[in-house]
Amino acid sequence: MCGLCVAAGLSYPASAQNAQPLDQRFLLGVGTHQGLGGITSARGYVPSIAIKQIKELGVTSFRDDFPWSDFELPGKRLGFNALNGRLETQIRTSGTIPLLILGAGHHLVPNSDPPTTDEARERFVSYAATAAQAVAMRKPIFELWNEYNLRARAEPQFTVENYVTLAHLVQPAVKQAVPSAPFVVGALGDDPGWKWTDALLKTDLLSIADGMSIHIYNHCSAPAGRTAAEAIERLETLHQRVAKATGNPDYPIYLTETGWPTPTAKCGVTEQLAADNMAQIILWASTAGSWLKGIWLYELKDSGTKPGELEDNFGIYHFDNSPKPAVCSIRESWAFIRSSLKATRTIPAPGVVQIRSESGSETKLALWSETPSKRFEVRLKNAEPNAEISYVCQQAPGPAAGAWTALSTTPLLVSVKGTAVPDVEIRPSN
Repeated sequence: MCGLCVAAGLSYPASAQNAQPLDQRFLLGVGTHQGLGGITSARGYVPSIAIKQIKELGVTSFRDDFPWSDFELPGKRLGFNALNGRLETQIRTSGTIPLLILGAGHHLVPNSDPPTTDEARERFVSYAATAAQAVAMRKPIFELWNEYNLRARAEPQFTVENYVTLAHLVQPAVKQAVPSAPFVVGALGDDPGWKWTDALLKTDLLSIADGMSIHIYNHCSAPAGRTAAEAIERLETLHQRVAKATGNPDYPIYLTETGWPTPTAKCGVTEQLAADNMAQIILWASTAGSWLKGIWLYELKDSGTKPGELEDNFGIYHFDNSPKPAVCSIRESWAFIRSSLKATRTIPAPGVVQIRSESGSETKLALWSETPSKRFEVRLKNAEPNAEISYVCQQAPGPAAGAWTALSTTPLLVSVKGTAVPDVEIRPSN
């Protein structure tokens, strides 16, 4: 009956673990849309509501657009104004670190989308430097452009060479304005076969940047592939490529967009699976090395109300700001792991992930099934009287220590105080 019961399995080393808690060496953020749409957002974004939601989630950063066309008004007047006032308010009052996208062309500047002439590049650099200086006191991170490589599929001016040239001009200007601000490049959208990525890695770009960023989505994959496990695997593949290209296994990588939309259309997942996926990737992040600098979940709230429209339904909150299950899932998984000083990932049974985390005098386990169709049962091998066991966002009392407990894609959380080392048995249940 217990053919797969095991106490330990394949182990993945915990690297770059140190005396700093996870939340001091890693950013968990959300994507927002205060920077797009002008004075009033058609997407329904309001700074005061967004800031309240950010605080409810407990995240430490947000990512938003810092559009050139709104920051530079006619007459080359650079600065915050009514068009980007929502963004300015969120930067000033959110209490979190802003990751800001420097990018998009300017409707009054020829050859600016992307900048390909000396004049357009000089104007872009002036905008970037002034924008950086305007937010210098908020400990910002800057990201050059957004999914530049996706535009390259149909628009010949979006070349690797043009991107690298722009980066070489923008980086020193931003660094002069805010020396401590990380300057991140890439913002890679889906790149089958890593062709655009590898071409970028063959240049000298990463030698002048402070990190590389990527966006990972799988909601239009076959249903079995719409998982956190697949997203993590691709992120680790990028890490390997970057480490090889730079000779630095700790070269910083930022996952600046990932998420799972919940439309009624064919591409998407249920609200519960979206919540489970986000909890899993947050818990997993504690085991990544110092190369992983942050994850930004896309996006804070739905951008529209059409149930079958993909782009309307990426939100952690609904369009009317009511919570989806992901709100609780993100908040509780982050609260569970953010104080971690050391964490390891193991596979105690095929298809099951276990995260073991240590923080002071407490040991924590998080376990889940990687695949929605595979379910298991789990129990502590040595029932600890002081063990606390619950599912993420569980409302009812937790299962008893030592009892067989169902295990699905919703992470099971175990906390044990003192010197006891919790260990588990696992068996399939379907």
